[in-house]
Amino acid sequence: MISSSRLIARRRAIAAAGATAALALALAACGSSSGSSPMPGRDHGSTSSAASSSSASPSMGDMPGMDHMASGNGLSDSQGGYRLTSKDTTLPAGKPAAYRFAVTGPDGKPVTEFAVDQTKRMHFYAIRSDLTGFQHVHPTMAADGTWSADLSALAPGSWRVFASFTPNTGTGRGADFVLSRAVTVPGNAAKTPLPAPATGTEADGYTVTVKGEPMAGMAQPLTVSITKEGKPVTDLEPYLDTYAHLTAFHEGDAAFAHLHPTTKVTGDNGGPDLSFHAELPTSGNWRLFLQFQTGGKLHTAALTLRVG
Repeated sequence: MISSSRLIARRRAIAAAGATAALALALAACGSSSGSSPMPGRDHGSTSSAASSSSASPSMGDMPGMDHMASGNGLSDSQGGYRLTSKDTTLPAGKPAAYRFAVTGPDGKPVTEFAVDQTKRMHFYAIRSDLTGFQHVHPTMAADGTWSADLSALAPGSWRVFASFTPNTGTGRGADFVLSRAVTVPGNAAKTPLPAPATGTEADGYTVTVKGEPMAGMAQPLTVSITKEGKPVTDLEPYLDTYAHLTAFHEGDAAFAHLHPTTKVTGDNGGPDLSFHAELPTSGNWRLFLQFQTGGKLHTAALTLRVG
């Protein structure tokens, strides 16, 4: 007969061998083919996911206030199969003019279904190459998908017009796009030097101060404070579903960026401090245009921001 001590030793040896085999199987499973479920923390190097391959996917869509963020810098007339088309290559100087355009989809047909973004289906911007003459309007669309943007008088020079939209149908449904085209306004174009970077500016008797140190390619908070005659302004009226709209253009190439508000509208009056999510893709000088409304009047303040 086997003594009790020898029996116990044998059982311990069998248990140890079983544990070793189980550990080997677990390690083999971790290193198995790509068809298996990845372990937490082991998928950061992947570049083949559908999300990373989509050029039109909105970025940071799960953050508050970040559900309408377009990718890219807006300097192309096409992206993700969508194209900004227009027969207008020139516009007259010194008088109001309408810029007519259409957005075509991957099938080549005009898109006619657009989602509402900040109370509008289309946001349209015009900026001269020296970052003067900023205009932000909301065009109207005909039944055939042709848009008409009514612009105020333009100074002679090279301009770029931007269309910001979100298709409500097709492969790009729910994705945000900013597309642009160049336009020439004939005449003697006198270039205006870009004002030096500053933390504050004045417009219509209001003082606008910007706080923050944005870095190129990084998401950073930006705070805008508005005062009048040294007193905080607290009667900002809702404008485009926010208390202020902030747009930026890059010196040299007029690259576009929309700085998204994170201060929610909670009533008929807001201010004096407003928070924005700033994600400016490149370093250099950016010209910021802040639009806010008081007493039914829209004000536009501009200043130059240096991005490191």
